[in-house]
Amino acid sequence: QVQLVESGGGAVQSGGSLRLSCTASGFYFSRYCLTWFRQRPGQEREGVAGIDSQGHTIYSDSARGRFTISRDNVKTTLNLEMNSLTPDDTATYYCAAMEDYRGHPSLSGGQFDIWGQGTQVTVSS
Repeated sequence: QVQLVESGGGAVQSGGSLRLSCTASGFYFSRYCLTWFRQRPGQEREGVAGIDSQGHTIYSDSARGRFTISRDNVKTTLNLEMNSLTPDDTATYYCAAMEDYRGHPSLSGGQFDIWGQGTQVTVSS
């Protein structure tokens, strides 16, 4: 069964850190681009950080310098280390996967065909 399952969300105070994980199954993980998306209350879904099959990464302007995406192809796990969190980071975070046809990471959600169910991150001031 093709599946992505996120974990690690929760509540944290402003300035704190969280580590999200996404465990994959049912597809050839190492050949896929993987991206973390988020949807903040009342806003459109946005790409936060992506990594391609070769380990090249891309970050949104809001994530760059604070978030770090990584993958473990042996454990078929995608991670997102989030530091210096602010209330603006409050959102449901999703991981998504697409086969790496293009050879570079992407923050564009329309291209991804495997999605997790999401994990909630709440940052209080």
